[in-house]
Amino acid sequence: MKVPMMLVVALWSAAPAVTQTVPRATVALDNARVRAYRTTIGALAGVAPGPGVVIWIRDSPSGKSGRAIWLDDVAAPPPTGGGDAIVIVQPLAQPAARSTPPSGSKPGDAPFTGMSFVPLFENSRVSVLRARMEVDAREGVHTHGSDTIVVHLSGGEIEDTANGKTIVNRWKPGDVEFESRGSSHSARNISHPVDVVLVALKP
Repeated sequence: MKVPMMLVVALWSAAPAVTQTVPRATVALDNARVRAYRTTIGALAGVAPGPGVVIWIRDSPSGKSGRAIWLDDVAAPPPTGGGDAIVIVQPLAQPAARSTPPSGSKPGDAPFTGMSFVPLFENSRVSVLRARMEVDAREGVHTHGSDTIVVHLSGGEIEDTANGKTIVNRWKPGDVEFESRGSSHSARNISHPVDVVLVALKP
């Protein structure tokens, strides 16, 4: 009886150790001004400590799609939720002061048809709005007065015209795009209604 028991112990100790992988956030955007992560509330490994905006992508028990809050440390879990799909937008270094004020518009200031904007909150670092583009909504040519992060809630197809070229962007829920300060373009929704959260970085 001792031989079979020793064989079981030997096989058990020779078996490869099962390593448990910790879910990590995926970097969706990273530049000198901002870093954005796609993740869930329970998977914050890889998120750098520091302040930022947490945006819910889907309706869940702890938040509706498009809910946005400011946290002093986005690497610590918000007080509610567990597996909720979120995007974290983390402003980084402030840009050097410019001698001339930026020329351009704030989100929602450009000429548009079929679009709506709802302010969510504002602080010294960001201004956050929820925006909706109805079917065939149009945003006229405008120049961004701030670096703006667009977090897609619904996904959809947006025809974008900049520098004389027109392209169609196909966005999915949780996609993140960066519209840099001073960039100019126009846009038209060629799909279903598109919902986004806009995070405008303050200089």
